[in-house]
Amino acid sequence: MNHFTKLSALVAAGVAASLMASSAFAADYTLNVNTALATNDPLYKGLEAFRDNVAKSSDGQLEVRLFPNSQLGPDEDVLEQARAGAPVAVVVDGGRLAVFVDEFGVLGAPYLANGYEGIRKVVTSDLFDEWAEKLHDEAGLDVLSFNWWQGERHLLTNKEINGPEDLSGIRMRTPGAPVWTGTIEAMGATPTPLPWGEVYSGLSSKVIDGAEAQLPAVVGAKLDEVITYVTKTGHINLITGLITSAAWVDSLPEDLQTILHEEALKAGDIASYGTRDALESLEVQLEENGVMVEEIDITPFKKATAVVYDELGYGDLRDKLQAIAND
Repeated sequence: MNHFTKLSALVAAGVAASLMASSAFAADYTLNVNTALATNDPLYKGLEAFRDNVAKSSDGQLEVRLFPNSQLGPDEDVLEQARAGAPVAVVVDGGRLAVFVDEFGVLGAPYLANGYEGIRKVVTSDLFDEWAEKLHDEAGLDVLSFNWWQGERHLLTNKEINGPEDLSGIRMRTPGAPVWTGTIEAMGATPTPLPWGEVYSGLSSKVIDGAEAQLPAVVGAKLDEVITYVTKTGHINLITGLITSAAWVDSLPEDLQTILHEEALKAGDIASYGTRDALESLEVQLEENGVMVEEIDITPFKKATAVVYDELGYGDLRDKLQAIAND
């Protein structure tokens, strides 16, 4: 960890500690939720619903405070604060959790399920509940709900892409989890892990040649200013979860624990259906801003990325989950 990263982590921890102290008078219990998303992202509306409905259902005993644009620090730092028992939560994908419970990584594997309905069946299944229990017991993290769908991820470039061969030599930003980097490499690009907040500057300064993301995040980060093409590969169906401290949740009265989990599931649906309903207008907005949104035959990408499951040991798991998704 370099000096800047250490300093960032210390600052984030200090901010979180001061927030915890200052909010103690507002309610019996306070949860600070960190997200990399901007406030105009459809998913953020779900977080606002979570905040409001938790306050209502708990008669003001529980307060949820929202911190968009990673105000409390990088996701990984907030996860570590949660593991240490701090009352913080963060919206993260399964790849970030695979370091604790390997099975979570498969949620970010390529072409696992289509749209929200299929992947929702997976993350509300008995099999998923087993993973969540392991995460609670072995990593000290509690899954409030994992039905926060952000859309399908596409390629963002300044070069026209028609197939895997066009990605040769392209430095493609992606999160650093093995399932993500493995997918991008299998698609033909060179995976280049970089914090989301640095993607805009990375593209404009040509530190990276491209990125991959879901449409709400592209618009939220104003990437239309630094890309020319969105190629609709839909290679990863981005489902995320609201993750917090297991120790903190366990310390709450049982009725408040129930409220947190029930309201998180309801809010995840609000966020996900809001995302689904916004996709068409976001595509139009990108086109109006000069970005070419291209539909292509994704069959070559599906074939190229099939190896990712076996390389990461998810072959058998893929079959089980696709059966659940298609049920």
